[in-house]
Amino acid sequence: MAYWLAKTEPESYSYADLHHLGRDRWNGVKNFTALKHMGDMNIGDLIFIYHTGKEKAIVGVAEVVSASYPDPAETDSRFIVVDVEPRYQLKRPVTLKEIKADATFEHWELVRLSRLSVMPVTQEHWQLIHTLANT
Repeated sequence: MAYWLAKTEPESYSYADLHHLGRDRWNGVKNFTALKHMGDMNIGDLIFIYHTGKEKAIVGVAEVVSASYPDPAETDSRFIVVDVEPRYQLKRPVTLKEIKADATFEHWELVRLSRLSVMPVTQEHWQLIHTLANT
């Protein structure tokens, strides 16, 4: 199993929206590095859902429930999607400010490449985020 982080604008699509739907397609990714990461996802991998905008925080966890496939809304097959299901909301959001304040995260793409919308998460970072969220 691998761990990932995927960003979303909560005003357009939030973790609560995913939770309400129960299953949905993670789409809208256009950056080719982020798309490569989505192509590396496997069924059963877990994803931190990160709210961008004013919130800037990791708020919940979803699970990849399909292999990647071409986005049916796009004509270019390089644009792919995966299906995801919500697993749980963190007890407390972990903010980008908290993450940046901890030197353990200094080399993580979330800190270094702020515009990247999908990225891997190490097991160490996965566990530390859960500790910070008090889960």
